[in-house]
Amino acid sequence: MEGARTGDAMSMTRRTILFAAAFSLASAAYSQSAQKTMKIKFTLSGTPVVAVLEDNATTRDFLALLPLKVKLEDFAATEKIAYLSSKLSTKDAPSAIVPKAGDVTYYAPWGNLALFHKDFRRSPELVKLGRIVEGFDALKVAGTAEITIERADAQ
Repeated sequence: MEGARTGDAMSMTRRTILFAAAFSLASAAYSQSAQKTMKIKFTLSGTPVVAVLEDNATTRDFLALLPLKVKLEDFAATEKIAYLSSKLSTKDAPSAIVPKAGDVTYYAPWGNLALFHKDFRRSPELVKLGRIVEGFDALKVAGTAEITIERADAQ
């Protein structure tokens, strides 16, 4: 009987240690991802638009251009585009993505930023930079606008 209790205690200790290790790893991963949150903001049709960016080479190149004044124009009744002053890196980017409404992307062949207000088909050489989290409806308003894109990182 004494041996059974010792085995149970050891088993319980192992489970406690494993749980603590798993919790520590999950907390560290969450903390790292929270620290890497990058945001941009601009105003369109009087509405603030905020996007959370992914951490990739293309996004880092884009952030290096900010603050940036661009002319945002309608394109194909699906997106708003703006031409950038220089090409961005597409290192390690997937060969294509299927953009969804709210995606912030970079179209490598033309060197333009593309903000999708409608879902679209699989698009080669389109790189996802992030996702609009605030002010999405402003993208649906037709027309051209001069905007300034700037960092809006959460502190």
